Amino acid sequence: MPKLWDETIEAHRRAVHDSILNATVELVAERGALTVTMSQIAEKSGIGRATLYKYFPDVQAILLAWRDREVAAHLAQLAEARDRAGDPRARLEAVLDTYARNQRDRIRHHALFGAELGALLHRDTHVGDAHRQVADLLRDLLTDAARAGQVRDDVPPAELAAYCLHALHAAAVLPSAAAVRRLVAVTLAGLRTG
Repeated sequence: MPKLWDETIEAHRRAVHDSILNATVELVAERGALTVTMSQIAEKSGIGRATLYKYFPDVQAILLAWRDREVAAHLAQLAEARDRAGDPRARLEAVLDTYARNQRDRIRHHALFGAELGALLHRDTHVGDAHRQVADLLRDLLTDAARAGQVRDDVPPAELAAYCLHALHAAAVLPSAAAVRRLVAVTLAGLRTG
């Protein structure tokens, strides 16, 4: 099979997959996670039920795939923020700011979808893996910034990463983007050298 044909088929599959995820999220937002059916998803996404079942066995599998897509997007945003900035401190600040904004947005999703969906989406090891990846990213940034003399070096970088993550979880309940920026500034102040 020619390479172009393979790429076209794969692009079609990705488009159908994304359409299913997007339709499911819209239905969950409208009706609640526990009431959405595979038939409703097939209708909303514009595909047949048989095709839907070729992609996913049930609604829970679709929601978990949506969660995985969201997690991957958040991790990509953090990596992009890191790669856009200049020196180690600027990279650290960019990642902390992006993480805090994501925390605030995540709570809006939870409010939209309800507690039962939040419990479903955060119960397996994939979420734990994502948290470890973020902690490792921060640890590495803090190590680089400490070597450059831009953050404190009297506390191990892994502990400072945990401090940052816990501090920035508060962004989820802050009322404005300005409040999130202040929280990031306070978190960075705790990282200053002696």
